[in-house]
Parts: sequence; C-alpha cells; structure tokens
Amino acid sequence: MSDNKSKFNEEAPKNGMGGTAVKPSAWRKLMAKKWVAPSAFLAAAAIIVTLMWLYGGAGETSNKPASTDVEVSQGTTTDEQTEGQVPADDPMVDKSEGETMQWPADHSQVKVAAPFYEATASNEDRLAALIQTDNKFFANMGIDLAQKDDKAFDVTAALSGRVTVSEQHPLNGNMIEIKHADGLVTVYHSLSNVQVKVGDEVTQGTVIAKAGRDELEKDLGVHLHFEVRQDGKAINPSTLLESGAADTKTQN
Repeated sequence: MSDNKSKFNEEAPKNGMGGTAVKPSAWRKLMAKKWVAPSAFLAAAAIIVTLMWLYGGAGETSNKPASTDVEVSQGTTTDEQTEGQVPADDPMVDKSEGETMQWPADHSQVKVAAPFYEATASNEDRLAALIQTDNKFFANMGIDLAQKDDKAFDVTAALSGRVTVSEQHPLNGNMIEIKHADGLVTVYHSLSNVQVKVGDEVTQGTVIAKAGRDELEKDLGVHLHFEVRQDGKAINPSTLLESGAADTKTQN
C-alpha cells in the first residue's frame, strides 16, 4: 500500500498551495503564445467587417462606430454635401467622360501601402486592408500609396473635373474631392501643400498637392489615401486605373 501511495505521489506533483498540479492543455499552451491573441483579434475583426459589409450594403460609406470598435469607412462626404457646388451642366466635369483614369502619383515610384477592402478577398488580403488606429479598425475604402523612402511626392488629378472639397479634416488631414462625369468622384486624403480650392477646374495629370500625413493612418507615414466613389458608393480604384499601371502589386 505504501509503495502504491509513493508511486502516486511521484506521478502527481504538488503545486505551491499544496494542491495537485494540473498539466496545461495544448489549447492553453497555444493561447499562452504572445502572437496568438493579436492574430485571432485581427482575424475576428476582418470577419466582423465583412459581415457588416454584406449586411449593411457593400461599398456604402459611414463614420458610425460599430459596437465591436470596427468602423466601415474613411469617407465622410455625401452627395448632399457637394450638391449645388457644381453646375448640373459643367463642361469641365463632362471632359472626363472620354478619359481613362490615371494613377494619382507616379506609379513607378510608389508602392501600395494598404489595399482596398474587398469582402470577397482572401482572409490575408482582408487583414491587409484593415486600418488600425488606437483600438479601432477601419475597412480601407481606398488605396494608400507611399514611397519606400517615406518622402513626399506629387499628387495629381486622376481625371479632369472640378474641385468640390478642399479642406482640413482632424483625422484625414488635408483633403480634396473632385467631381467627374458619370457620377464619379475622386477623393484625396493625407495631403500637404494643397494647390487647389473649391470651384477650381483641374485637368487630368495636374499637380493638386503633395503627399503628407494624417492622424487616422499615422502608422503609414507620408502617404496618399485615394478613393473613387460612384453615386456615393466606394469602389476599388484599381478597377478603373489605366491598364498600363493596373498590374502594380503591393510591395512589402
């Protein structure tokens, strides 16, 4: 009997409080690893954003925070805000109808620092398109362009049109919006040295500002946040960029 008791004691070591120590399960060991919790949180955030996208309407812009601290868009301007600023029959707006959208920067010098959020993309691509600021996540409703050396670069009008917004935003930094034909609006955030004002006519390729910094995407450093909206809904700019540059891939 004493031999059996001794054997039991050897197999069941005591913890510091005198109780029998329990070996941690494989699941607890996994959760103890430092990288697991952040990765799981990011994956959950991507799933939540996708569900919000699917059930709330793909491409709709909103600044209303979700209960999970995931926000859907960086866009703030609605059709109502720009209504009346541009004549219904504007020849400068109509000029863009025959143009092919160009990159708003020299695509040979910039990289895509953050892609557009597509609900149907792979989990990896959706994670790459989440923008984190403090404890909140945003689905990227545009693309973010930056140079490897973190230097400022010229920002140009992707299409001809008329400037409807030119202002400073507390999160998005200096921003410009330009109206074009077919209900298209191009949006430029995180700017410095802005060269245009509301009402100005701009021709495709005209320098309108330089890339700068903003509070929302401060981790990206000097960059340009570029959006394209059609009838108020955000669409992937890459689908409209000129074919010669559309195959530019995200660089690490």
